[in-house]
Amino acid sequence: MNKLTRIFASLGLIVALGGSALTLAAVEDQIRERIEPTGNVNIAGEEGQQRQQQSTGPRGGEEVYADACSACHDSGAAGAPKLGDSGAWADRISKGDETLYDHAINGFNAMPAKGGCSGCSDEEVQNAVDYMTAQSE
Repeated sequence: MNKLTRIFASLGLIVALGGSALTLAAVEDQIRERIEPTGNVNIAGEEGQQRQQQSTGPRGGEEVYADACSACHDSGAAGAPKLGDSGAWADRISKGDETLYDHAINGFNAMPAKGGCSGCSDEEVQNAVDYMTAQSE
């Protein structure tokens, strides 16, 4: 190969490599575009988000009960003591508030931690326990 041929061959290699880099960048852009999120999921809805944003402190027991606890404690699902059933609550209440709080916050038997209300603070769960025991004594 003469010198001129080698120069053109080198230039061709550089152009070919540069072209590959451009093609690779274009493919990466196409991939990013294909896997880009197409929307957002809003589980709470606008009203729920506004209520959470406007909240100045923990929710009261009755509100937490209505939002989270009533699903099981209204029907007695999975052995949950029904709200207002003093017979079902008597033994539980006799163990004391701290035991009830511990079971409600950390879960007990079939009840998951915080009754499944992962967004509830410990104080809100305690408020719900206080509400339920007051209704069931």
